Formats: sequence, structure tokens, C-alpha cells
Amino acid sequence: MTVRELAALSGFSAAALPQPERVADGVYIGDLLSWVMGRAREGNVWITIMSNRNVPAVAALCDAACVVLAEGVQPDEGMAALAAEKGVNVLLSTYGAYETALRLHAALS
Repeated sequence: MTVRELAALSGFSAAALPQPERVADGVYIGDLLSWVMGRAREGNVWITIMSNRNVPAVAALCDAACVVLAEGVQPDEGMAALAAEKGVNVLLSTYGAYETALRLHAALS
């Protein structure tokens, strides 16, 4: 499923979509950036509540398909622009991390 298709799911929206046709193939949830760097896999959808400028850098390093900011979190100033610059897709979810993961798992299965 592409990131563009994920962004169209109910409760989701896009904050940055520089690579909308990127294919997502799994989900990773985590907020500790150093932990995510060592465990998220290429093509994963990374769910977090972290919204600072370090998130796009970590997502690019992990080659995540996209970042999903859960619980209605909005990107910090400059985060969406930096994500677009680094080619990192950022989606927003109105759901908590667990419910976001369930919805993404259902969509990706």
C-alpha cells in the first residue's frame, strides 16, 4: 500500500508527502529516537508522538516509508518543511498510537 493511500484512510491526513508512491510494508512504534534508529526497518511506517526536527533525520536514516504523528500531534515549526526537504513522508493521525497501529495493520494486511 502506498503512503498516499494510507493518507486517505479515515482519521489520517498528510503534513508532508514528498514521496507519495512510497510503499509501506510494516509498522514500528517508538518515541526514543536512538531506539528507533536501531530497530525500525526500511519501508516501515513509524508511529510516534515526537514531532521535533530530529524525527525526519531519523526517518531518513531508517529509510521509513513515512512517519505518523499519533494522538493528534502536530509537527513542530519547521518539521514538515525539513521532512519534505529530506524526502520523508509525514502523516497525522487523530488516533492514539495503539489504534493507529491497528488501523495501519488492517490496511497493510
